Formats: sequence, structure tokens, C-alpha cells
Amino acid sequence: MSFDQYAQQWDTEKRIHRAKIIADKMRTTFDRAFYNRGMEFGCGTGLISFNLADLFKESFLIDTSEGMIGILKDKRQTYGTNHLIPIKADILEQEDLIHDNIDIVYSSMVLHHVDNTKDIMTRFYKLLKEKGELCIVDIDLEDGRFHSAYPEFEGHNGFDHKELICIAESVGFKNIEITSFYNDVKVIRGENVDYSLFIMHAYKE
Repeated sequence: MSFDQYAQQWDTEKRIHRAKIIADKMRTTFDRAFYNRGMEFGCGTGLISFNLADLFKESFLIDTSEGMIGILKDKRQTYGTNHLIPIKADILEQEDLIHDNIDIVYSSMVLHHVDNTKDIMTRFYKLLKEKGELCIVDIDLEDGRFHSAYPEFEGHNGFDHKELICIAESVGFKNIEITSFYNDVKVIRGENVDYSLFIMHAYKE
């Protein structure tokens, strides 16, 4: 999917509302009340990180979409959140971009867009400090209707909890907890499609 095409219309009232719920859930799941260095993978226009901005001395907001990063930079200037640092990058291809001293990696509604889940999990693991945390919010396994309006979508139709835990464990993550916490309805071509989100929290040891 080309998120540059959607960037200008991304911050809908529904997405803003959902991002606040997700960020609040992340906040209660994080192990600490403050982090020196965070990283949001697939930040989009920064809806999650702006809700968590007070938790970080600095946080790197990573996205491959130039359009999304452009909007994020405008927001950063407007709100004076200079400690949120937008970076247009593919962290799987640009491995020297950020060094491995991140306290927490967090991501919302992005993992299902990544083709190789194990590769990105491995990258997260390498980026984190010892005792660092990983927090991911994404879609529970569904029947494919969630992205049925986007014929170009080539990602995952959500995730099975056990399978995702196995992948995380295989790259070294420990103390993995995962639970569904949010239910909603997405209207697609006039059809109401139910979906739910999970939150996964894990540690590098």
C-alpha cells in the first residue's frame, strides 16, 4: 500500500480516537514511567507518539512514507515536540541508522503490513538494550475483510497469538504477554466488519 497517497487525509476523527485508546493501553503496559530513548516503528503522522510524548527524553519516529513524515514534521514544529525525531527510513535496509541502545520499541497497526515478521522482530531485538521492551498493537487474526477495500494490500490478515509468540521467542524475546483489548467495527463498502486488536509486551534479556 502507498501511504503517501493517504497521508493528507490520515488523521480522521476515528483514527485520532482509536490512537488515544491504544496509547493509553500502551502506557499502562509499559514497564517504566520514563524512558531515555524510544522508537516507534511505522509512526505514520505520529498519533501514537504524540499521546506518549511525556514518557521519553527522545523517541525516534520511523516510517517509510515521505508523506507521513512530512505531516509529522509539521506537527512537531507546531507543538514544539523537538524530542520526537521523525526519520524516513526502512530499518531492515538501513541497519546503521539507529544504534542498538533503545529502551523501548513500540508500534501500532503496522506489523501486519510487514512481509517477514521474523525479520522485523529480529531487527527490534537487535535495536533494544539489554532489558529493553517491545510493545506491539495489531489486529487479531481475521478473514481478510479488514483490507478488502485495498486490492494492493499484501500483508497479513492479523495474527494468531500463539504463532506470534513463537516468532518472538525464536528471536530471543522473553516474558511475552499478549491479550486482546479493543473491539470495533469498520465499514467497508457498506458492510460492517468486526475486528479486534491485541497488545503484546516482551523483554530482551
